[in-house]
Amino acid sequence: MFKRWLGDRDRAGQRASGGIGLFVDGPNVLREPFDTDLHQVREVVSGRGRLRLARLYLDHRASTGLIQAGEAAGFEIHITSGDVDVTLAVDATSAIERDELDGIAIATRDIDFKPVIELARRRGLQTIVVAPGEVGRSTGLTAVADEAILLEG
Repeated sequence: MFKRWLGDRDRAGQRASGGIGLFVDGPNVLREPFDTDLHQVREVVSGRGRLRLARLYLDHRASTGLIQAGEAAGFEIHITSGDVDVTLAVDATSAIERDELDGIAIATRDIDFKPVIELARRRGLQTIVVAPGEVGRSTGLTAVADEAILLEG
């Protein structure tokens, strides 16, 4: 169960911008053992509400094929020469602070995003954590989210 932040609303009572922001930790979930399907990630999050943005974060070593697969799956690609976790966390936190989302979904196995999920919950946003498998999945991260989704391979 989750409560919604009472920010700017339209005439129907919905947040003017609204929707769910999906942030994918590429190096963490797009590993060969998981065989993560980016279309499935989008689909499972879209089933929880309107997807407002979908961003895939990759490091500078990402192959052209991986970048193209992300684009084909409808993701906005963010490539960083530094730590992907930091860039994703800053972007997700900024989206929360701008009050432009009703929910936030992070696809990862990494507990580093726990403060982002906690901030979103304090702001009344729906929080979703998507993991590609049981191996290495952070139970600490999934415990603070409203919903934890385990993708089937």
